[in-house]
Amino acid sequence: MSVIAPPAPAVIDQISEKVFGNQRITPEEALALYHHPNLIELAAMAEHRRQQKAPGRDVTYIIGRILNYTNVCWVRCKFCAFYRVPGHYEGYLLSDDEILSKVGDTVAKGGVEILFQGGLNPKLKIDYYEGIFRKIMEAYPGVILHALSPAEIIYIAHISKLPLRDCLARLKESGLHSIPGAGGEILVDRVRKIIAPYKDTTDEWLECMRTASSLGIRSTASMMFGHVETFEDRVEHMTRIRDLQDECAPFRAFISWNFQPEETDLAIPVKASGFDYLRNVAVSRIFLDNIDNFQVSILTQGPKIAQLALGYGANDFGSIMIEENVVSAAGSKFILSEEEFVRVIRDAGYQPYRRNTRYERI
Repeated sequence: MSVIAPPAPAVIDQISEKVFGNQRITPEEALALYHHPNLIELAAMAEHRRQQKAPGRDVTYIIGRILNYTNVCWVRCKFCAFYRVPGHYEGYLLSDDEILSKVGDTVAKGGVEILFQGGLNPKLKIDYYEGIFRKIMEAYPGVILHALSPAEIIYIAHISKLPLRDCLARLKESGLHSIPGAGGEILVDRVRKIIAPYKDTTDEWLECMRTASSLGIRSTASMMFGHVETFEDRVEHMTRIRDLQDECAPFRAFISWNFQPEETDLAIPVKASGFDYLRNVAVSRIFLDNIDNFQVSILTQGPKIAQLALGYGANDFGSIMIEENVVSAAGSKFILSEEEFVRVIRDAGYQPYRRNTRYERI
């Protein structure tokens, strides 16, 4: 990260007046907040924004499963410890019966969401996804399919020789409800070329979300930070998210999490600190004034930092994960039960509520 002097108090006072006056801050002001050392002042501004969008002290969570149907992927992202290249002896594709069994187990345990994600497997075209989605919805019609990252969808359209809109329309018709914001990482092509040189570009990622929104498919947005990006890159990422939200409102929530370097090909000497994580949550909540829900990353941060993040603009604890393989492949294993979720939220002074993918309470 670039090292510069902290912003002058007058600059922070000006930004604070805008925030508490319910005005939008500029990218330049967001950058100043990244260099502001006083976390308590950032928390106060972020809490104000939180109360505008999610008033009170309620904290939501969902019960779901990250169903990684395949780990075969040709893209070779340097930050990923999960993928295996085509032909690798550890590569897999779950059978339809295995997938249905996992969905059934999720439902039996009170789960309502299947986050269906995998790699960019060159053997799987649109007919595979239509088939498995229909089987899931026929067997478990109450389940919400929160499925496929933009990178997966763009690739499915490409290898199936379909326009992106037609691909998305067919996926929706077969059962796709919403799209997770994975694969955004940092929406700056300079960064993307370093950490994932074969992945979709910034404009392609945004166009996928724009097209999905035009079909009534909602999504989330995310940020993976703490690798090769600068604070300026983080602000550019958030600006692109905010602009698209202004344009067509595709995003229900925003989630930021720090890069987990273990077992990856991306050499980062020091992981992002808890301080940096809390600052990122606060600045993103202050800047992204058009997104209602901000989710903590308990999987990478653990319960103690997640509790603190509730005072920095977050209002959602994310998913009680019945299964998770991607982040865990990089050594992070903060996976809590529902009882632990409820206790941790209440111990922080908040009231827990279960929700579904649409942020409707159950």
